[in-house]
Order: sequence, then structure tokens, then C-alpha cells
Amino acid sequence: MKEIIENSLKNAMEYSQYQLLFKQLVEKGRTTGEETDEKINYTKLNFSRSKRLDKTIKLSEKEKQCFKNIRENQTWLVITEPWCGDAAQSLPFFNKIAQISEKIALKIVLRDENPNLMDAFLTKGSRSIPKLIILNKEKEILNVWGPRSSAATKLVQDYLEEHGKIDDIVKTNLQLWYNQDKGKAILTELQELALYEKRTASI
Repeated sequence: MKEIIENSLKNAMEYSQYQLLFKQLVEKGRTTGEETDEKINYTKLNFSRSKRLDKTIKLSEKEKQCFKNIRENQTWLVITEPWCGDAAQSLPFFNKIAQISEKIALKIVLRDENPNLMDAFLTKGSRSIPKLIILNKEKEILNVWGPRSSAATKLVQDYLEEHGKIDDIVKTNLQLWYNQDKGKAILTELQELALYEKRTASI
């Protein structure tokens, strides 16, 4: 596992590099991985959403202090893709937190270019993203988060149990939920995870 993580980190991007890739893909009308019209459209939409969040995210003083209180260096390794709607809602928060805490280094890798890493962090057997892997300074796993907050996951799961499928209706409902929640669920969960400096994560 440690070798897989270290190899992934060698090719990881900073947030600024990821956003530049995002911008270039939108300008060219393309996306990463297997290109479909749907994924290309989502990439464009997600770039707009992430740019808006980058400008509007505000953490409370309590939240800021929490992340500043992290005592040891951490690497936040994120598995994602530009076409992923959930990632567009969470990556800007990861970046804002990393800007606040000098102990956090945010690194980003693409799912389809890192299958060994992705397959080590499946969600119920699925390659669901984004996936945040919190590592200590020895690159040992402290915690894992994703692909959504517990509240967002429940929203999707309840719909799936009632309707038997994920469709445009639940995607719209989820986006409305994100707009109303304003990242509160993500920030609450990340505060709890980031402060656990000694923990063996179950995968």
C-alpha cells in the first residue's frame, strides 16, 4: 500500500495545476478519461462551480482554528476527475483548508490514471470519487473520506432505495442540497478527521 501511495504522490498535482488542467479542458471542449458528451458538459459545469466556490468559501474562526491546531504535517491526497460533480463541491474546501493550515499539503491525482490507488479505496466495490486520503508525515494512512459527506450520501441512498436508480432528478436534488448546505457537512466531518493523528484506517 505504501508503495502505491508513494508512486501516486510522485505524479500528483497541486491545486493550482489541477485548476489549470480544468481550464484547458473546458477551453478545448474536452475532459479526462473516456470522453463522452455528458462528461464534457459536466466538466464545463464543474469548472464554473469550483471557481465560484473558490471565491465565496468562508470558514468561521472556530473552523480556521481547528485546522491551524493540527500539530503534525499531513498530506491530503485526493483521487478525482474534472467531470465528477461531487468533487467540484469538495475540492475547493480541501484547498481552502490547506491554505489555512501550514501543516496540510494538498495533492491531487486522477482516478483513471491511478487504478491501483483507486482500487485500494473503493466504496462498496465502486470507484466512487472524490476520495480523500489523509496521510501522516511517514505517509501512513490516518483517515479516509469520501465520496460525499454522510448527509449527502444518505440523500442519494434514500433515493436509490426508493427509485432503484440514480437519475437526473436525484442529481438535481443533490445539487440543491449542496447549495443549501454551503459546505457545512464537509467542514464538520473534515474537522473530526484531520485531528485524528494516530489512527489505523480500515479500507
